[in-house]
Amino acid sequence: MERQLERFAPGFRDRVLARAIAGPAELAARNANYVGGDIGTGAASGLQLLLRPRLSLFPYSTPHPAVFICSSATPPGPGVHGMSGHNAAKAVWRKLRQQP
Repeated sequence: MERQLERFAPGFRDRVLARAIAGPAELAARNANYVGGDIGTGAASGLQLLLRPRLSLFPYSTPHPAVFICSSATPPGPGVHGMSGHNAAKAVWRKLRQQP
């Protein structure tokens, strides 16, 4: 991975201060949500894509008004795309704009 990054971004390796490598067992031991090392929070198929983390028109909000979810458990689901965080940020922005 580092060689590929270095190929397109010369000097990348010089900027890396530390590395952390963990396999599925280590990931699962560090975070109980990563069952079997699955960082995608389970199946992303069928109704799972629509119903997780719960059935709601606003899946990024929580019962606490200042806490929002932006994990791969929220739509559009797991992937390296950042859309869960983007959508959660938009939800926070909408919430802030509603306040007087």
